[in-house]
Amino acid sequence: MLDYENIEVVKIPKERTGVLIGKGGDTKKKIEKALGIEIEIDEEGEVTIYSTEEQKDALSLWKARDIVKAIGRGFSPEKSLKLLSDTYMCEIMDISEYANSERAIMRVKGRIIGSGGKSRRYIEELTGTYISVYGKTVSILGEFEQVQISKDAIEMILKGMSHAKMYKFLERHRQSVKRRELELWK
Repeated sequence: MLDYENIEVVKIPKERTGVLIGKGGDTKKKIEKALGIEIEIDEEGEVTIYSTEEQKDALSLWKARDIVKAIGRGFSPEKSLKLLSDTYMCEIMDISEYANSERAIMRVKGRIIGSGGKSRRYIEELTGTYISVYGKTVSILGEFEQVQISKDAIEMILKGMSHAKMYKFLERHRQSVKRRELELWK
């Protein structure tokens, strides 16, 4: 018997519902089993998440909501399932806050991705995060501190700073992380 008082409703793009369901319903079942919740998906992309008596913890509904949002924003199910961990989060940034036309949004998306995906890949490698540019959003998935650093780097690009300045920012951050790690080992 479902407890209908505890539900979360998320809207995702229709073209991403198949990814959420997975082959033979595998992805949906995996999320439901891992969190002890139930998911219903309609043809319009509205996803309803219900708590059940098998719910694993008090945060299960929120974790399921965040996993569904991550899949809806273009992440693979494998990457999205990292949100099962309490140390992972997904930050979704609205590009339209920085660009006032479709053309400007396309230009900004191109700057974030970079030539051949170089810029996005560089941010991901230096921060240990995953980045998805989808629709009018940029989403970052990773551990909290690393997501914040990625967000700062992406905001630099969104505000029109050069890639070189953003790369230097990331390099300085990476060096400070390495220094902290060395101090912990001493």
